[in-house]
Amino acid sequence: MKKALIIDDEPLARMVVLEYLQGFNDIEVLQECGDGFDGMKAIMQHQPDLIFLDVQMPKINGFEMLELLEQPPAVIFCTAFDEFAIKAFEAHAIDYLLKPFSKERFGKAVDKFLAQAPAAAVDQKKQTEELLDEVAQNQPVHDRIVVKTGTKVKIIPVHDVLYLEADDDYVSINTAEGRFLKNKTMSFFEKVLDPRQFVRVHRSFIVAIDQITRIDPYEKDSHIAILKSGAKIPVSKTGHGKLKQVLGI
Repeated sequence: MKKALIIDDEPLARMVVLEYLQGFNDIEVLQECGDGFDGMKAIMQHQPDLIFLDVQMPKINGFEMLELLEQPPAVIFCTAFDEFAIKAFEAHAIDYLLKPFSKERFGKAVDKFLAQAPAAAVDQKKQTEELLDEVAQNQPVHDRIVVKTGTKVKIIPVHDVLYLEADDDYVSINTAEGRFLKNKTMSFFEKVLDPRQFVRVHRSFIVAIDQITRIDPYEKDSHIAILKSGAKIPVSKTGHGKLKQVLGI
């Protein structure tokens, strides 16, 4: 028996999925969730094999919810989402259903999931990460970063970010309120943050331009950026060139 969750803010949409699943005796729906916060909690509690996930939801959207999961389950997207994500869905998702979808089309998506070899589940995390990266890089510039702190979810507006620092397999998001870890790469943030507001000044640092008070020389071919907070950020030769270009100096 496969365990499943339905995560969608529209009660009618959840009801349709439940109705269509009645023909699949080997799938048990453990819970319905109306937003990404509840969805994340339910996934952590139940460890489902499959989720039926909407993208456009209040609080945090479906993509942001998936970013917070250490071991995401298989996903069938049920969405009226913009067409820019369809290419990513086709390449990296088990399947996607554009609302409104028929019972026949729904059945094909579920059959595709059930036909997967057991070994395919091992690749689910990589598959989901690739999908999220592709979608993020084709979205408009990000205006917030969603992180998990213990069992809680925090939404950080990008204008609150002072700088980002590489931290092993994570990136440390540094704000006036504190430091938060995100399981992403520096390259990811370099691509999705507005280049007019953030510059990668070093392989391990991305800085908010409006936080820089001055740039001092430091050793050969390198500099130090002094931030309003007093933080001192190393600036490589390449990073200094980027800063000069952005600042017009």
